[in-house]
Amino acid sequence: MNIVPMATQAEKAADAWTQILTVLGDIGMKALWSAVTIVVCTAIAYALRFVIRRIVRRIVAGAKSKAEVTDTRALERSPLADMRLVQRTRTLGTILQNIVNVILVVVALVLIVNIIEPNLLGSLTLLTAAVGAGLGFGAQNIVKDVLNGMFLVAEDQVGIGDVVDLGLASGVVEYVSVRITQVRDANGTLWYVRNGEITRIGNMSQGWARAIIDLGVPADADVPAVEDALLAAAQGLAKDPKWRTRIIEKPEIWGLESIDGDALVVRVVIKTRTNAMDDVAQELRMRLRDTMLGMELTVPSMATVQLAGPEGARRVHGANPPRTRPNPVATAPRVPERGFWRKKKTEDEKPATVTPPPRTKPAPTTPTPKKAEKTEKPKTPPSAPQSLPLPPLPDPQSPQDPQTPGDER
Repeated sequence: MNIVPMATQAEKAADAWTQILTVLGDIGMKALWSAVTIVVCTAIAYALRFVIRRIVRRIVAGAKSKAEVTDTRALERSPLADMRLVQRTRTLGTILQNIVNVILVVVALVLIVNIIEPNLLGSLTLLTAAVGAGLGFGAQNIVKDVLNGMFLVAEDQVGIGDVVDLGLASGVVEYVSVRITQVRDANGTLWYVRNGEITRIGNMSQGWARAIIDLGVPADADVPAVEDALLAAAQGLAKDPKWRTRIIEKPEIWGLESIDGDALVVRVVIKTRTNAMDDVAQELRMRLRDTMLGMELTVPSMATVQLAGPEGARRVHGANPPRTRPNPVATAPRVPERGFWRKKKTEDEKPATVTPPPRTKPAPTTPTPKKAEKTEKPKTPPSAPQSLPLPPLPDPQSPQDPQTPGDER
């Protein structure tokens, strides 16, 4: 029996406790460093978000002070370009905040993994590369949408409230995000357009607009006098205090635009603000109409009938092809029927006798009853033609007179 000294047992126990304390210390240090990393990343995220918000607020405050308003909604209602700057700044601020959050989360995860197990980070490099490649191929459309959306917002191509034509949809922009743009058309349909699918943009709310009105006058009218009267009416609209702030330049007469049947088309144009083009055009049409009525000129009809499609082409003289007989269809030659193959008879073989089938009498057919003959109505003999009166017969007792020649019965 081996006797273990007490000192050896105490040393083993001390070594075990030392190892346990070492492991706990390592775990505690790693947890502490992980917590410090998380706290530092969170603090950096809050600091960057604070800086971004401060910049956005300063830009918005500067736009409000220039517009001399205290409410952002009032700024939206005013036709100022600073509102577009506010929208663009807020959108870019939101995008930057999201990017900062994602970057800090990724950095914090990498640092925590490196603190827990330094060798694990190297082994996960290949796996991370494979996952990144898969996500790159699968999410390339999303990346395309996000990048295109950032350029749309940064370059101020579209903004909330703009009337745009995106090719895929046309209408008023209601929302612009990094990935999609919401457009509501005239029918009220809300279209969600991916930013990556937008290849061209027609913005009808930036800069200025031009109201173009084509007015038909009779062919026998004095065109220079009519143009002077129409220009005077348009200039009166531009001088009106109610409409003066919505018109940018003086109205112009672009002269005789076209000749359509019995009408001469004169074009009147006026340059306006983008958000006031429709209102100015309606008011200008009313004033031009009153001017025409004052000159006792009737507006001729400029509607033209244009034939389109095959239905309309049939009514054009000479469009119908000449009537011809159909070409005869060539038919394949008839193949003669071929009989069944029969074995050739030899001298030794006798022809087989074929017993004819017994003859049977046909079944008697029941005579069908004849239809009753129609009773003919008795025909009345035709009336005899009226004859001349016959001479009286001679009396047999009286002597007969000799017949004179020429008497006949």
